[in-house]
Amino acid sequence: MDRALIVVDVQKDFCEGGSIPVKGGADRAVAIADLIRRADGRYTYVVATRDHHIDPGTHFSEHPDFQDSFPVHCVVGSEGGEFHPDFAPAVASGAVHEVFYKGAHSASKSGFEGSTQDGTPLADWLRAHDVQDLDVVGIATDHCVKATALDGVQAGFAVQVLLDYTAGVAADTTRTAISELRHAGVALSGEPVVLA
Repeated sequence: MDRALIVVDVQKDFCEGGSIPVKGGADRAVAIADLIRRADGRYTYVVATRDHHIDPGTHFSEHPDFQDSFPVHCVVGSEGGEFHPDFAPAVASGAVHEVFYKGAHSASKSGFEGSTQDGTPLADWLRAHDVQDLDVVGIATDHCVKATALDGVQAGFAVQVLLDYTAGVAADTTRTAISELRHAGVALSGEPVVLA
């Protein structure tokens, strides 16, 4: 069975110095890049998701609730929307086989709402490449990582979240997310980074 690594939203705006920084995000970018380098055939494919907002409506707010609405982030063409510089070389080198863009005109927390530049949805791409098992890493444990993992299970994949390679926004929401993931049948390994 082919296994894929899904790297969720390791972008500048979600790391220290960005518009919605998650503490530990930059360190996770380094760790994930190292994981990819050391994978040694563990993954048949490595893919990445990327917030790619044009006009996501109420997802952007001057008075965000940080659940459904957030400050402006990852706007198409902005520096904040770029991959973190410690992760970007994995994409540029071809170690990341495909990038899935999500949220042009919606919130789109889940990578499964994303598609390639030619419009192929993530689930379709994975099935076309005979992938059945997924490891999910990235930012943030309690938001887009959680949503991607849950949608992966719903789509029929066997999903594991590598918590050592995720960063959570807050301890309470991360604990809740982990409980939701476990209840949904997502396998969990390691401990999440939560520095808030």
